[in-house]
Amino acid sequence: MGRALPMTVREEGLPERVTIYEVGPRDGLQNEKAIVPLEVKAAFVERLVAAGLPIVEATSFVHPRWVPQLADAAELVAGLDLDGAIPLPVLVPNERGLDRAIEAGCRHIAVFASATETFAAKNLNTTLEDQFAMFEPVVRRALDQGIDVRAYVSMCFGDPWEGAVPIEQVVAVGTRLLGLGASQLSLGDTIGVGTVGHVGALVEAFGAAGVGVDRLAMHFHDTYGQALANAHAALRQGITTFDASAGGLGGCPYAESATGNLATEDLIWMLDGLGIEHGVDLDAVVATSIWMAEQLGRPSPSAVVRALT
Repeated sequence: MGRALPMTVREEGLPERVTIYEVGPRDGLQNEKAIVPLEVKAAFVERLVAAGLPIVEATSFVHPRWVPQLADAAELVAGLDLDGAIPLPVLVPNERGLDRAIEAGCRHIAVFASATETFAAKNLNTTLEDQFAMFEPVVRRALDQGIDVRAYVSMCFGDPWEGAVPIEQVVAVGTRLLGLGASQLSLGDTIGVGTVGHVGALVEAFGAAGVGVDRLAMHFHDTYGQALANAHAALRQGITTFDASAGGLGGCPYAESATGNLATEDLIWMLDGLGIEHGVDLDAVVATSIWMAEQLGRPSPSAVVRALT
């Protein structure tokens, strides 16, 4: 008996194709308690590329003191094909991180901003306003070097200290980052509290501010089991880029019982059922997630990985 496949039923008005922005090697591994060996990280990236994922975020040039799990970023990047057809972005927190990324030959970077005052203080050691002064030279210098810049905004749907985050505040932060020169804005539901109506309202608010869906990506966490529903709501708004993590790796250290990022496999299953093209080999991603779960010594939290295992 062959494995189960979803029946394809097109839904009117949805995009015909989406881009899956794979964040497993960076966002998925940065919160691991144990240090994952360099050769395992390299194999993880290479397997995800081979599975057909069009973008694979490889690592972060954050100071090792803050994220010791990714302290080998330079060594990892040195062994990757940065000039290949598949972009392998890296996260950079500041100008020093940018220096390291440039030295390593990176062609795609991402910066990580906050939609709230408290998270800016705790995670970036700055204020909501001053973060832009920190990012401005990073973005400017990167663009001068011909490097593409993506901007993440965290806490777009809720903050564990401040509670609900005003939509207009998220839009204000996001439009300023785009104004600095970021090519794409990834809106993060860092603690997974977003719901479908909230997703629609946020995308519509960006549209009213002159930011089209082609500039936006969605980054959902499944803490409360809402990630796939929220992704579907975003599809209905015309969003065509979704961040996802193979096997559902990762999570927010500030949210108890956070179950991590939207699993790449779960997203693919839904897209296949909707007849939306993505170009990724589901079996290859599942096999990679099973392999990585073995490296980490625990089962994958992805429902699709569990179902197909």
